[in-house]
Amino acid sequence: MIRIVLRLKIGGISYLKTMKDIMYLYHYYDKTTGAFLNLSDMPIDNANDVINIIKKTKPNVQCAKRHSEYMSDRHYYEDMLKTEFTKKGGIIKRNPPHYMVVENSPWLSTWFENSAFIKIPISEFDLKTVSFTYGDSHPVFSPRANKMDDKEYRRKLYTYDEIIKIIEKYDLPQKWNDDGLYGPERYIEAHIWSDETINKYR
Repeated sequence: MIRIVLRLKIGGISYLKTMKDIMYLYHYYDKTTGAFLNLSDMPIDNANDVINIIKKTKPNVQCAKRHSEYMSDRHYYEDMLKTEFTKKGGIIKRNPPHYMVVENSPWLSTWFENSAFIKIPISEFDLKTVSFTYGDSHPVFSPRANKMDDKEYRRKLYTYDEIIKIIEKYDLPQKWNDDGLYGPERYIEAHIWSDETINKYR
């Protein structure tokens, strides 16, 4: 279990490390196309064209399995994320957000034919521009997921301080549910509502 504060012993001296010192956010992508390319930045027809090309040229990758209404659903959930984050005092500098996950997700690393990743320390972000869901935001906020059980993180968006408490309680989903056997939550999704840090890694 990850703790909010860790005590490290180096050279006989103890140091306290907070989660902010050690947490990394990961972004997975196909290295033949590049990192931080966001379908939601495109007009919906163009985004659907990209998805259809993937379905034809790379039918075996996870991205090819997106259903025909995926982009409409994505915009719906992004509007919900923005609304909930604004309620919590979050700062929106770009809309839609960039997507990352908390720590390495073995499952997401299989999504792309030529998989690569970028990891960025959470300390490099303005935390007022980062929100989280415990699991992918689509199943987290879908009515179907909400009826699945009464887990407290269903239909919830969290700030950094709030997600730390949830990690304290439940650990990282990939530690106990990377294969999705126990529900839709396989990782913690991070929504980056700013380009400032991301632009350094493009």
